[in-house]
Amino acid sequence: MAPRILLVRHGQTEWSLSGRHTGRTDLPLLEEGRRGAKLLGERLRRSPWASLEGVEVRTSPLVRASETCELAGFGDRAADWDALMEWDYGAYEGLTPPQIREIAGPDWVIWRDGVRDGEALAEVSARADEVVEWARSADRDVLVFAHGHILRVLASRWLGLDPAFAARLKLDPASLSVLGWAYGAPAVDRWNDAGHLEG
Repeated sequence: MAPRILLVRHGQTEWSLSGRHTGRTDLPLLEEGRRGAKLLGERLRRSPWASLEGVEVRTSPLVRASETCELAGFGDRAADWDALMEWDYGAYEGLTPPQIREIAGPDWVIWRDGVRDGEALAEVSARADEVVEWARSADRDVLVFAHGHILRVLASRWLGLDPAFAARLKLDPASLSVLGWAYGAPAVDRWNDAGHLEG
């Protein structure tokens, strides 16, 4: 079986709720985020996932991702990995897009214009490529807990697309996505699935 990579975006935080760019600021989950992580864990213990026996687990070391991993029930199987940390937003850390546009200009878009004094998109893409290479390196599924922008870039690179394609991939807190294969080529099996949060 060709390996799949399961992606979990961390649960809701104060800054994700308000739309502030949260790169390396180490914020905890809100109660809503903790609830979402637990519901995701319950989902992954049921069919068709059945606890994902044999899955290899990695998490961003930032608390919002590692706490999501722990609450979902995978903390004892997870290894921290800096490659999964969120984009370093530099001078734009903690700002909303409208606030950034006041500094960078009204047509600023992160995927085209990047950030000031932080990581270039090419650097984020290089980290995503490292994760893709690892995920494809053996005959087993992998599960990663990380952040919105790095996971969107990771999906773009899994598909062999320019990292800026990530602009087309919306990703909500505590969502589950699965990247796999179709007709021998990389494919998206599931994207931004938050069915466990409904009801």
